[in-house]
Amino acid sequence: MPFISRLADKLAQALAFLGAIGVLAMMVHVCADVLSRAFTGASLPATVEIVSYYYMVLVAFLPLAWVERRNGMISVELVEFLLTPRLRQLSDISIALFAVTAYAVMAYASSLTAVKNYETGTFVVALQTKIITWPGYFLPPAGFALAAAVMVIRLLDLVAENRRSDEEIEA
Repeated sequence: MPFISRLADKLAQALAFLGAIGVLAMMVHVCADVLSRAFTGASLPATVEIVSYYYMVLVAFLPLAWVERRNGMISVELVEFLLTPRLRQLSDISIALFAVTAYAVMAYASSLTAVKNYETGTFVVALQTKIITWPGYFLPPAGFALAAAVMVIRLLDLVAENRRSDEEIEA
């Protein structure tokens, strides 16, 4: 299990790094577009399309696993302080199970869309230039799938922790 956890950490960090590169690339691209408009009066071709179909998708979906791995998602703990440690563990397990299911469903659904867009060769036209957009559709399934894998690892850790506490209670 420690090997799988380390592998998940490395993959999540790699995808978060790609997301960071996407932020930098988007910043450079948009700044170049603004400078081009200021000095030449014309925008760079397809800036809006590239930002919308590539950079923003990259930034939004690839770091999901990294955020999950660091327990960085927003959580609302309205009644957690009222729960016993045992009920808190069961709550954490059920939340992790729900998250695995949700991420897996989103990965599957978005992969169907990605494959459909790949098969049809989806593109947009900007300034009489064909911009291929189908590769960007594969970024959400990758992010969701790795987030699901990270949550499976968390679920397994929570179940193992629950078993250890059960054994301590019996002993």
